[in-house]
Parts: sequence; C-alpha cells; structure tokens
Amino acid sequence: MNLTTSSDPILDRTLEKAIAGERLNLEEGILLFSCDLLSLGKAATLVRDRMHPNGIITFIVDRNVSYTNACFIDCDFCAFYRRPRDPEAYTLTMDQIFQKIQELVDLGGTQVLIQGGVNPELGLDFYLHMIRQVHQRFPQVHIHSLSVVEIDFIAKKEKMPLCDVLIKLKEAGLNSIPGGGAEILVERVRNIISPKKIDSDGWLDFHRTAHSVGLRSTATMVFGHLETIEERLIHLERLRSLQDETGGFRAFIPWTLSPHGTPRMSHFEPAGGADYLKTLAISRLFLDNIFSIQSGWLTEGLKMGQVGLSFGANDIGGTLIEDKVLEPTGIEVKTRPEDLIRLIKEAGYIPAQRNTNYQILQVFD
Repeated sequence: MNLTTSSDPILDRTLEKAIAGERLNLEEGILLFSCDLLSLGKAATLVRDRMHPNGIITFIVDRNVSYTNACFIDCDFCAFYRRPRDPEAYTLTMDQIFQKIQELVDLGGTQVLIQGGVNPELGLDFYLHMIRQVHQRFPQVHIHSLSVVEIDFIAKKEKMPLCDVLIKLKEAGLNSIPGGGAEILVERVRNIISPKKIDSDGWLDFHRTAHSVGLRSTATMVFGHLETIEERLIHLERLRSLQDETGGFRAFIPWTLSPHGTPRMSHFEPAGGADYLKTLAISRLFLDNIFSIQSGWLTEGLKMGQVGLSFGANDIGGTLIEDKVLEPTGIEVKTRPEDLIRLIKEAGYIPAQRNTNYQILQVFD
C-alpha cells in the first residue's frame, strides 16, 4: 500500500515496512521526518489500528498533586519550582494532600500522580509516610507517583541502594512510576537544559531497576527545543531497547516544551503542530514494543490532542483537575470526562475510561 506522493522509493519502503510490523532502524526513523504529514498520519493510524483493533480511544480520570515546589535542580524549562528558602516555596500538609485526593475520588477518579520538586529537606521517612497514608485512606486509588529525579535524590540522601528504596516505597503502597525527567536521553542536551538531573544512563538504569522489583512505569520525551531530529530518534531507540529488555513501560507520552514563563528558554519558538504530529506518528511507527501512545492534550491543547488521534495515538491522557507545574507557563488545566468523551466521539472513535493498567472500566458508545 503506497501512502506517499513522493518519488523516493526508500521512503515508501520504510513506511511499508513499519505498516507491516517490521522494526525500523535509527536511520529509517530519521528518514521518516522527510515524509509528508498526512502519509505519516495514515501509516501511524494503520499501525495503531493493528495494535488496537476495536476503535476505542481511552482516557483516565486522575489528578496531579504537586506536594512541594521547593527544588534545587534548577532546570531551564521549569517555571514551577522555587529555591528551598524562597518565600514562595511550599510543602503541602497531609491534610491538604488528602483533600485533593478526596476531590479526585468524588469525581470517580482512579489514579493520583503525587510529584513535586526535589526538596532537600525531605527524606525517605517523609515519602514512606505520605505514600502509606494515602494508600491506607484511599486504597481504591492507584498511586502513580514520584519522579525518577525525586527517588534518585532520596536514595543518594539516605545513602541507600536504589533497589532498596524502591522496594520500601512499593511496600508502602506505591503502585507505579511516571516517566518524567527523561527530556531527551542524550547528554549533549541534558548538560545544557538540566545538568543537575540524573543523566541518561541513570534514567534508564532507574527504570530497569524499578521494572525488576515489579514497579511498571511510563516513558516520556520533551522535544522542540535544542535537540536535533537524530537525537529524538536516539531517545526513542534507547526506550525501545530497554522495553525489549524489561517490558516494563506501559505507555509513551511525547510533549513539546512550553518556553513561556521560563526566562532561560524564552528565546525558543514553541514547536508547531506539524512537528508535534510528525513526532507523535513516528513514535507510533518506531516504538513497536510499547503498546500505548498518548496524545498530549495537556501540553498541546485539546484540539491538537484530538487531531493526534489520527496520528497513531490510542489514548488521550487524563481529566486533570489542576497541574501546578504547567500553570505558571500559561497552560490552563481543567478538563472533565465529558470533554474528552466528546472530543473522542467527534474524531470518529469510541471513548472508554481506563485505569492505570489500561483495563477498560466503562465504554461510552
């Protein structure tokens, strides 16, 4: 099936190879960026429909709880954090955390993402107590929480092996780990935009260890800043390689950098819609071993999130009540289940609410 209008037979064969379920190599992934947008969308949709043949697009009812904004990591692209002694730095009380999760439960939510800055004043006991209390009070809520960077710091602060820290958190009630902090898994990029964060190998080793103790996770990519196209594909290739090894990634979520509110990144022009959709589609074609690809309405806007459903995505993310990390960049976060149900139906698909494990809870047909 020839999907392109180009005269490049190599590009045509690369698309056909992906559609047939054959693995693309790094060079072929890079080549796909020269393909026209609509052909990429058609190819990614065919692959998505082969992996998810029922016409269902899923979403989850969840919320983010940003328990602290105190952080010393000092990433260029973050408008949320405050230095630990800044007057605007905060750490929520347990009652405040409970109140936010109760609001989620009242809305029929099933997942909470508790995540914040890397606060040097907080140790392992704080996190174990927080996770344990949340799990005991809300046993029906999946705790998909704490970033790689936060847990890596805890292990270093406590001088404990990472594996031991992860086991303790899991025993306290942590169910899975979000994929934040990946940015671009290439040191040239990380050394510029987030030099104090765990490095690329460390990020991958962290997830390898988490998967080994039974904690599944998601994978992410923040693109559209100073990375090259080749570096985007290197990032995807490293994720795919780890997934071959562990099978521990539930989903992949790509999103673009929002430079607003981040003075050190304000000179970057935000990535356009075509770049986002191309990258989303190529992610579906390249990541043949990651079952779910999410269309990012949260960072790209609801309309672009809807369009992404025709570029390989099988999931549109969550109905968040708030996101304190993104609000300082000017991104407004408040979306109801009925909003996502309508968007999915308008795009010609069947909406379904899922849980964190991508099990269908309710179909809205």
